[in-house]
Amino acid sequence: MHFNLTDEQRALSDMVQRFLAQQYAFEARRKILRSPEGWSREIWTKLGEMGLLALQVPEEQGGMAPASVETMLTMSALGRALSVEPFLPSAILGTALIRALGSPAQREALLPAMATGERIAVPAHGEDGTRYDLSRVATRARRSGAGWVLDGRKAVVLHAPAADLLLVTARTSGQVDEEGGISLLAVPRDTPGVKLTAYPTLDGQRGADLTFAGVSLPADALLGPEGGAFPALSAAWDLGVAALCAEAVGVLQATLDATLEYTRTRKQFGVPIARFQALQHRMADMLMHVEQARSMSYLAWMYASADDGRERRRTLSAAKVTVGQACRYVGQQAVQLHGGMGVTDELAVSHCFKRLMAIEMSLGDTEHHLERFITESK
Repeated sequence: MHFNLTDEQRALSDMVQRFLAQQYAFEARRKILRSPEGWSREIWTKLGEMGLLALQVPEEQGGMAPASVETMLTMSALGRALSVEPFLPSAILGTALIRALGSPAQREALLPAMATGERIAVPAHGEDGTRYDLSRVATRARRSGAGWVLDGRKAVVLHAPAADLLLVTARTSGQVDEEGGISLLAVPRDTPGVKLTAYPTLDGQRGADLTFAGVSLPADALLGPEGGAFPALSAAWDLGVAALCAEAVGVLQATLDATLEYTRTRKQFGVPIARFQALQHRMADMLMHVEQARSMSYLAWMYASADDGRERRRTLSAAKVTVGQACRYVGQQAVQLHGGMGVTDELAVSHCFKRLMAIEMSLGDTEHHLERFITESK
C-alpha cells in the first residue's frame, strides 16, 4: 500500500516544519521551558493563525475535521521540535470531546475560540490508582436544583495550569468501575472550589493535580447525555493514541538524526565513532525501529476514527506497543551512544529521551496496550 500525500498536505507539512525550525529552535525552547508558564502563548496563537488548532474542529465551527493526515503531519512536526504547548490535550482530546458530546449551542460557544487559540480546554479524567482504566471514575457529580455539585480529585492533568476550561469526567450514577454513569462537565478553571496543585513533568511540560470541593455548576455545564460520556471518551482517547504515535515518530527521527550527527563528529582512536562496525549495527537497529514506528503511525491514523470500536482499539493498541518499544529502544541507544553527554541538559538528545519515555507511558503504556490487544483479539 502506498501512502502518498496530496500537494496541499505536503505544503502544510513544509509550512509547519519551516515555522518550527525558525521559531522553536533548541535554545528558544529552553527559554520557553524556563518561563513561569512553561509554554509560549505567542507560539500557540501563531498555531491558531496557521489553522492548525482547527484540524479537529468541525467545518460548521470553522474547522477542518477530521483532517486525519494533516493532524498526523502536524503532530510529527511538533514532536520533532519537542513542542511543549497544549496541542494534544486541547486541540485533539478536548476538541474531540466537545465535538462528540456538545450540543449545537455548546459547540458554537466553545470550538471557534479553541480553533483560534483564544480558549484552551483540556480533559481532566485520570485519578489515583486507575492504571489507565478509563471506566474507573470516583469523582462524583450530583444534581442540586437546576445545576450540579462536583466533588473529587483528578491526578496528572496535563496543561491544566494553562487551561481556561476543564472537561471533567464525573460519576453521576453506578459503581466506580462501570462504563455507564460517567458524565462530562465543563468547569471553568477559576470556578470557586477548584484547587490546582501545579508542577513540571519529567519531559518539561506542565501538569496539575485537581481537587473539587463542592463546586457548583449550572445545568448547561453537562456535555452530552447524563451518564453517557464513556463511548465518546473512549473514542477521543483512541484518537489521542494515534496522535501520540505521530508525535513519537517526530521525536524518534530527531533522536536518530542527533545521534548520527554526534557519531560523525565524536572521535575515538583518531577516527569518528560512526566508523565502528558495532556502533553502525546499533544505529541500523535504531533506524529499523524508527521506520517500524512510522509505518504503525500511518496504520493508527487509518483506524483512528473507525466505527468498529473493537477493531479500532485492537489496531491502535498494536501501534502503541510498536511505538512504545521504539521509544524505549531508540531513546536508550541514543543516550548510550552519546556517552555521559547524553543525559545533560545542554544536548537535545536528553530532552528527546525524556519525551520518548513520557510518550511511552501516556494514554496507556506498552504493557497496558499489549494486554488490550490480546483482549480485543479474542
